[in-house]
Amino acid sequence: MSAMLLTGHGGIDKLVYRDDVPTPKPARGEVLVQVTATAKNNTDRKAREGLYPTKDKGEMTSFQIGGSPTLTFPRIQGADVAGRIVAVGDGVDSGRIGERGLLDFNLYPDSRRDINLTPDYYGHGADGGYAEYIAVPSDQFHTVANPALADAELAAMGMCSYQTAMHMLTSAKVKAGERVLVTGASGGVGTALIQLCRIMGAIPYALSQQDKADALLALGAEAVLDRSDMANFTDKVRAVTQGQPIDAVMDLVGGEMTDRFIDTMIFDMKRRSSYPRLSIAGASGGNVSEMMWTRIYLYQVQIFGVSHGTREEAEQLVAWIRSGELKPVLHGAFKLSELHAAEEYFVNRGSNYLGKIVIVPDAQWQEHGAPFAVGE
Repeated sequence: MSAMLLTGHGGIDKLVYRDDVPTPKPARGEVLVQVTATAKNNTDRKAREGLYPTKDKGEMTSFQIGGSPTLTFPRIQGADVAGRIVAVGDGVDSGRIGERGLLDFNLYPDSRRDINLTPDYYGHGADGGYAEYIAVPSDQFHTVANPALADAELAAMGMCSYQTAMHMLTSAKVKAGERVLVTGASGGVGTALIQLCRIMGAIPYALSQQDKADALLALGAEAVLDRSDMANFTDKVRAVTQGQPIDAVMDLVGGEMTDRFIDTMIFDMKRRSSYPRLSIAGASGGNVSEMMWTRIYLYQVQIFGVSHGTREEAEQLVAWIRSGELKPVLHGAFKLSELHAAEEYFVNRGSNYLGKIVIVPDAQWQEHGAPFAVGE
């Protein structure tokens, strides 16, 4: 089969397109999926560049929460896979052949449904969807038949973004009626957070560039705060919340911004009805934040680090996709053989960027990619 192989840590030259990669065979309990679209995630780039340090802030490493590195080379990246079942392994009902679905991207360490302590994922610890075929556990390939939903749109709602967003909210125990600040609101996790807040009955306030404001408001944001103008940020939050503090912050930015985000939750503690909560699942603004711990413990700020999510959360998200409550935010598509161009476009994306890029195998391009081609 054709596939894009990551051959080592480094730049996009480490991504090599091959058409002689062995097609996987489904093991017992697995299904073989013909890939029609795979959403691109920032974790692809970070894993390729070795940007997941956990001790020395200058260290180059890979995601290795389980204690040892699982990213070995060559590796096929791509976590958010949509496609159709074309074969099944032993123990799987052959009636599933032909089903279209979406992959729960996690490599779960055990069968527990409500906790995931050593998360890893397809495209990192096992081969992912930047290929024509992938073999995955039958119970993690969820059927989504919705005929109005294109395969590229289904991939754009993949679990890497939506399950991360869901786990950010559930970790912080966000409730209906609460005010939630969503940073990095125009990306995959940010747009997922806005939608999920509305489904849960919470009120999302988005932080993004103003040229994306109309689209984010249409998606469900209560108001959009301008990331390019952070002066007197707490006052700007007060203005859009009618003086009420933010109940919980969903932080995808980190760096020096984190302290400002905490300010939005603690400026009037007497008006709060719950503890201030910060869920963080990204560090696009910097991997190191400086803050006073006295502010954290005296104001009783609860901090939640979030990576991936659980089987229960994945199943709830699929139910919302099937019901149409979750909507795709698809920016556009690239051919698999043009992944280098997609990576460069993602890093240098302009002001018109909102939502997800999907990667479509060349053999599937006319049906599943061409209608969403970037620039067309």
